[in-house]
Amino acid sequence: MSIKRLSLSAITLVILSGCQLAPEQQNLALPVPDAYASDAEAASAQQLHWQQFFNDEKLQKLIGLSLEHNKDMQIAALNVQRVRGLYQIEDSALYPSLDLNGSGTRQRLPADLSSTGEAAISSQYSATVGITSYELDIWGKVRNQSEQALQNLYTTELTQYSTQISLIAELVNAWLNYATDLQLLELAKETLTSQQESLSLTQKSFDLGATSAITLEQLKSTVATAKVDIATYKRLLKRDKSALDLLVGQPISSDLLPTKSLTNLLDLPEIPVGLPSDLLAQRPDIKAAEHALLAANANIGIARAAFYPSISLTANAGSASSDLSGLFDSGSGTWSFVPSVSLPIFNMGRNQANLDVAKADQEIAVATYQQKIQTAFRETADALADREGYKEQLSALDMLISSRQITYDLSKMRYEKGADSYLQVLDAQRTWYSAQQQLITGQQAYLASQINLYKALGGGWNTANTPMQKVD
Repeated sequence: MSIKRLSLSAITLVILSGCQLAPEQQNLALPVPDAYASDAEAASAQQLHWQQFFNDEKLQKLIGLSLEHNKDMQIAALNVQRVRGLYQIEDSALYPSLDLNGSGTRQRLPADLSSTGEAAISSQYSATVGITSYELDIWGKVRNQSEQALQNLYTTELTQYSTQISLIAELVNAWLNYATDLQLLELAKETLTSQQESLSLTQKSFDLGATSAITLEQLKSTVATAKVDIATYKRLLKRDKSALDLLVGQPISSDLLPTKSLTNLLDLPEIPVGLPSDLLAQRPDIKAAEHALLAANANIGIARAAFYPSISLTANAGSASSDLSGLFDSGSGTWSFVPSVSLPIFNMGRNQANLDVAKADQEIAVATYQQKIQTAFRETADALADREGYKEQLSALDMLISSRQITYDLSKMRYEKGADSYLQVLDAQRTWYSAQQQLITGQQAYLASQINLYKALGGGWNTANTPMQKVD
C-alpha cells in the first residue's frame, strides 16, 4: 500500500470517526407554573449549607455522625465508587491498549518426527509491543458507551446527594419527635402533680362529707388520664431514641438528645417564598433524572451503531530469534498487522429490537424527568402551604391557651367562693391541658414543615458541592 493511499485511508477513518448516531437532547419545558402561589415578595435564593440551616450544636453533631455512620449513606457512597469504576472501564475503550509481551520456547523433536530423520532441538524467543483488538470508533459506539457510563455516574452521585438530604431531614424530624414527646411528658408530669394535690384535698373534703362522690371520681379520672399519658410518652421516647440510633448508625449518647423547648430548639433561617419554579431543577433527584435521560440518548446511539460494520485492529512489533543472545540483533525485527471487519447481516431482528427498546427507554426517561419535576413542585407547594398554615394555627393556639388559662383561673375563683362546683374547675383544667398539648404538637408541625421545605427545595438550594465534573 502506497503512502498516499495509506494517508487517504487514515483521513477517511478520521472523518468517519466523527459520526454521532445518538439523538441530540432538546430542552424540555418544565411542566409546572412559573412561580409558586404566594402573596409574598419574591426573593433571591440563599446558598445554605446544612450547618447554617440547622445551627444547634447537638443537632450538628448528630448529623455529622449520621453522615459518617448511617448505612444508607455508606451504601450510596459505595454505589458511587462502583459506578465510577464502570465508567473508567468504558472510557478506557476509547484508547488503544499497549501490551509488552516476551516469550521463549525450547522444543525437542524425536527422530521419527524430524524432517532430517534425526532428533532435533529448536528454540524461539520473542519480545513484542502490540495493540490487541482496538475497535475503531467510526460510528460513535464506544464514545456513546463512555457517555452513557458517565451520565450513569452523575446520576449515582446525585442520588447519593439526594440520600444525604433525605437523611438529614429524617434525622431532624426524629430529633423533633423526641423533643416533642419529652415536652409532652413534662406537661403530663406537671399536670399529674397538680391533680394529685387536688385529689388529696378533695379526698379529705369527701371524708368530711363536704364533697360529692362524683367530684371525687372525676378527679381520680383526670389523675388516671395523666398517668396514662406519662406511660405513653415514656414509651414513645424509647421508640424515638431507637429511631435516632438507627438513623445515626450507632447508639447516641444522652448528652446529644434535645432538652430545650420547641420554641427554642431550632432557630431556622427564613426561607423566601414566591421563588421561580426553575429552582426545582436544582433538586438532586431532578438532576439525576436529567442525566438518566442523557444516558438513554447515548444508549440509542449504541443501538444504532449495531447496524453498521465494526472494525478492529490488532498489531504488534518487536524482535524474534532462535537464539536468546541474538534476540535484539540487527535483522531480528518482526511485526504483524491484523485488521478485522464485522458486518451484521441477519440476526432475526435483534438489532432493531434493541433500538426499539432504547427508544422506549428514552421516552420513559423523558416522562420520568417530567414526573420528577411535577412531584417536586407539589412537594414544595405543599410545604409552603403547610408553613403558612401552621404559622396561622400557632397564632390561633396562643389565643386559645390564653383563653383557656383565664377560664381555668376564673373557675377556681368561683369554686373557692362557692359559686360553682369543682366539676367546672376540672372541665376547665382538662381543656387547658388539651390546648397545651395542641400547642406543642402545633409547634412541632410548624418546624417539620420548615424541614420538609428544606428537603423539597433540594437542601436549602445548596448544590454547590454536587460532583458534576468529568472523572479523570
